[in-house]
Amino acid sequence: MFSTTLHSGRLAAFGALCLAVAGLTAGAPAARGQSSAEEIRITLGKSIVIDYPVDVARISTSNPEIVDAVAVSTREVLLHAKAHGICTIVVWSKAGQRTFYNISVEHNLEPIRRILKETFPGDPIQIQSARDSITLTGKVTSQSVADRAGALAASLSKTVINNLQINPAGVEKQILLRVKFAELNRSISHSFGVNLLSTGALDTPGAVSTGQFAPPRPANLRGGIPGQTTGTTSEFTLTDALNVFAFRPDLNLAATIRALQTEGVLQIIAEPNLVTTNAKEASFLVGGEFPIPVLQGGANAAVTIQFREFGIRLTFNPQLTPHGTMKMYVKPEVSTIDLANAVTLSGFTIPALATRRMETNIELGPGQSFVIGGLIDDRVTDQMSRIPGLSSIPVLGSLFKSRNENKTKTELLVMVSPEIVDPLNPGDAKPAPVMPRDFMPPVQIKPTSQKGTSDPVKSKARKLRAQEKAAPVTVQPVSAGGEAKDTPKTGGESH
Repeated sequence: MFSTTLHSGRLAAFGALCLAVAGLTAGAPAARGQSSAEEIRITLGKSIVIDYPVDVARISTSNPEIVDAVAVSTREVLLHAKAHGICTIVVWSKAGQRTFYNISVEHNLEPIRRILKETFPGDPIQIQSARDSITLTGKVTSQSVADRAGALAASLSKTVINNLQINPAGVEKQILLRVKFAELNRSISHSFGVNLLSTGALDTPGAVSTGQFAPPRPANLRGGIPGQTTGTTSEFTLTDALNVFAFRPDLNLAATIRALQTEGVLQIIAEPNLVTTNAKEASFLVGGEFPIPVLQGGANAAVTIQFREFGIRLTFNPQLTPHGTMKMYVKPEVSTIDLANAVTLSGFTIPALATRRMETNIELGPGQSFVIGGLIDDRVTDQMSRIPGLSSIPVLGSLFKSRNENKTKTELLVMVSPEIVDPLNPGDAKPAPVMPRDFMPPVQIKPTSQKGTSDPVKSKARKLRAQEKAAPVTVQPVSAGGEAKDTPKTGGESH
């Protein structure tokens, strides 16, 4: 009995010892084990506090230049973000437990998000940060928006990854500009003058003129010593007979008279129209080019020909605004060749140009009109010449006066009207200028007769051939001279 009891007690003690060892073995990992790492994001320059559930024994950070960790109490840990990057914080409790924290220090993106939203309200732009870089994602309306967004983000980080996509552009609006030139130029000219010429009247050759209208010039005058009227000859040269010329050989008197009144009217109405898209410059020219000789430098002094344009020109560049208006750069021009002010150089006649040109910037709504240029020019030129004393004689004094008066009046108006237009559909009528006459009238071809139908022209021809074949042949007897004489017949031949 004693031995049995002793043996049972030893077994119980051994079992208790084994359980105690097993308990210690199992409790050791629980005391030193680590929990799963927690992810924490901190904005650069900010601080957070971690409330630890048990008392903290010590703290360790993998990179103190990124995150600074300080235990402010037995259960509070203060984390301060100092630079961009990622680091790990390890916290030990007094019981031996360890807790890991993966800390990511990011940029403060709220200010830049607010700026992007206010600057581009119609473009959804997302911004994200990864370590020391910033990434832009989303879709924008144009490349300029993407570039401007990247420039704004560059102020926050040196490395900006611009992944913004450009939305496909829609159909741009077509802008039609109507320009109207209207010019009226009226001129009136009055001129009067008399040149008197004596080839020997009263035995006195001479001329009286105010010098305003091509006075006659003595070409040859001969006299003798001692002087005598017989045999003396006088010659005068007339470069311009003006518009009235009279000569009395029996009186040896001649006169050239300028008595002229002219009136002129010049009307110019041009309406060029031009279509372009938004923010695209367009130009239009209807006219021609005239040659201008240009002397080249060098020893040879060669003359080359250059051409200069003239006519009706229009250049404009419209731009639609968010207000529904159009800002436009407009440059209309009308130029014509002016031979009255031409220059003749080395046998070349170089014409001048009469030009009306405007260049301005305006803003209009669709369908509105604006007068961008106007001119009223009144000019009066009055030239008068007279011979003192003789011009004061009553009635006859007018012969010793000359006068030339010119009056011109110019009115110019330039008006522009922009419109937003749509193209014509395939089934719409296409506009075309109205021609008063056909360039080439269509050729009318008679229809060809078909099988089974009778053509009146061919039927008549067949009847005539049948009559010729059926007509009798008459032969005349041979005459004494051995010659046969045929009598003309209708529809037959002689054999």
